[in-house]
Amino acid sequence: MTTTEAVEAFEDRCEQLFLAGGHAGVRRAAQEGLDALGPQPDLYCWLALGHAAEDEDGHDDLAEEAFRAGLALDPDHLGLLAGYAELCLRADSFETPGRAARAKSLADRLKALAPDSPEAGQLAAAERWARRDYWDDLRMRAAVARTTGRDTEAQARALADDLAGGGGSAGPVGAGGTAGRDAAIRTATLEELSGRWDAPVRWLGRNRTGAWVSASLLCFLTNTALRQTGLVDSLSLWGVLWLLPVLWVDRRFAAVRKRAEARHLARLEAELAERR
Repeated sequence: MTTTEAVEAFEDRCEQLFLAGGHAGVRRAAQEGLDALGPQPDLYCWLALGHAAEDEDGHDDLAEEAFRAGLALDPDHLGLLAGYAELCLRADSFETPGRAARAKSLADRLKALAPDSPEAGQLAAAERWARRDYWDDLRMRAAVARTTGRDTEAQARALADDLAGGGGSAGPVGAGGTAGRDAAIRTATLEELSGRWDAPVRWLGRNRTGAWVSASLLCFLTNTALRQTGLVDSLSLWGVLWLLPVLWVDRRFAAVRKRAEARHLARLEAELAERR
């Protein structure tokens, strides 16, 4: 295998892990490639992206180191320029002013080199994100909350279908991509939430929307009654207790998803490493 072919093989591993959300696996694969093949701008790019995806200060520092090491080898690498510019756009101008200031020069260089490239389009989307306002943030958070709710309901209904079908295997958990991830979550949910004492959790999960509406209404009515009877003068936390069961159910299903995704990523990383 030539060096080019070896780099492409490591890149393929990094890409599949990145798409699956396995950012730690991306970093391990990229670093393995750098250790085996020496400095390669493409692998530095994946190493940097694996750090940047964590969106934490320590990882951002390591991402910047990798981006700069890659650009030292290839100053015109479009992926490195786009990724580094996006990292700089995300930087806090008070905490890391130097990093934030580099965004413009990196963006200008990328647009001069390849204005119609996919990387330039990716950067344009990052620039729009950087210009978002307070209301955009609120809408994004609301969208995340809606997605979490849909995930819980879908997970609970799939569990009900599996239990109705006799509780057999939920699918090929070793498969790659979204199908493998979904099958892993479905199998883990069946294993962890199929007990007799989990019946209330399953019911609330299947009826999450109605449960949220009912709990919110009870919360409002409880607070209103407490104020009218003079037991409290203003907003009380007692009414919020109605929301706790639904929040707890969300956490139970989310915890199962997190553990299942971690096991799926570990299997995927091991399978990709064996193919090398």
